[in-house]
Formats: sequence, structure tokens, C-alpha cells
Amino acid sequence: MLTGVLALLLLLVVLLAIPVVVRFQLCWPQGVDNNARLEWAFGFVRVRIPGSKSKEATIVDEKPDEETDRPGHSGGRKRNVIAAIRQKPFRRRIFRFSRDLWRAVHKDEVSIRFRVGLGDPAQTGQLWAIIGPVAGMLSNVQDAAINIEPDFLDTTLDMRSDGNIRVIPLQLVYLAAGLLLSRSIWSGVKQMNRV
Repeated sequence: MLTGVLALLLLLVVLLAIPVVVRFQLCWPQGVDNNARLEWAFGFVRVRIPGSKSKEATIVDEKPDEETDRPGHSGGRKRNVIAAIRQKPFRRRIFRFSRDLWRAVHKDEVSIRFRVGLGDPAQTGQLWAIIGPVAGMLSNVQDAAINIEPDFLDTTLDMRSDGNIRVIPLQLVYLAAGLLLSRSIWSGVKQMNRV
């Protein structure tokens, strides 16, 4: 019985060590050219990932939620999350996890292009004053071409992306286990749950 359990664990580890490749081409909000495919076991298993059908935006009058309009209702949970984020070890561990996750995802010819415009050149310029520095930092990201452009003439919010992403599930399991077993994460969770 012990041999069977060990063989099953070994088989699971071998299966998790096989890379998963996601090939994608996404457009938003049009969604006409959306195409995503997941490949596993070096191409023997191929699954097409269904996308949501794009619908034209419709304006719907909704009644405001009475619970959220009550004074003092929102704020309890937000303060708790901020209390966890204030802890330096918690922040360091989250940043380290994000960095390790970014490195674990192997990006091949990944390109992300955003186009943003508010219709009024002055308002777009004010928005670009906020987004511009972020766009500059993102344009220097390794292994991916991230480009954000302003559109000063039209009201625009457009995103196009394509590329291939390869991940090893065993590596993701290792990173997630390291995060969940971290003492600094659990101390941050305790701080969040404190009343």
C-alpha cells in the first residue's frame, strides 16, 4: 500500500512538472479576434479556452444599493486590509511572491497595447500626467512589450494583446505553498481579522 501511495505521488509530481503553454490573442472591447488555447504534455493535449461573447455596452439605470449608501457601512473591512498592508514583513512577502511569480511565468513574444483617450485633449493630458509615468515603467519590463498610448482626439479605451505564456504547474504549487506557509502572511491575516 505504501508503495502504491509513493508511486501515485511520484506520478503526480511528474505530471505537474510538464509545462503548460497558453497561446492567446485578445482584443477588448471588440472581442472579435479573441482566441486562446491551452497546450499540455508538449502539445498532445490541446484545449481551446472559450471566451465571453462581446456585447455592446448598454446603459442601464440601476437603483443604488441601500446597504452601501448607509453611513458607516463601508470602511470596516477596508481598514483591516490596510492594517495588514501596513506590516512591512507582509508587504515584503507579497512583493517577493509577485516577483517570483513573474519570473516563473515564461513569456514568449507577449505584447500588450493599450490606447486611452477621453475625447477632450485637455482631460486626456491630465489623465496622461498620471498614466504616463506608469507607462514609462511598464515599457521597460523584461520579457514583455507593454505599450500604453494616449489618444487626444477620440474617446477610446482599447486593449490588444497576444503571445505565448509557459508555466510549470509544480513551480506554481511550490510558490503558493511557500506563500501559504509564510509566518509573515499569517500574521497579516491575523491583523486583518482583528476587530
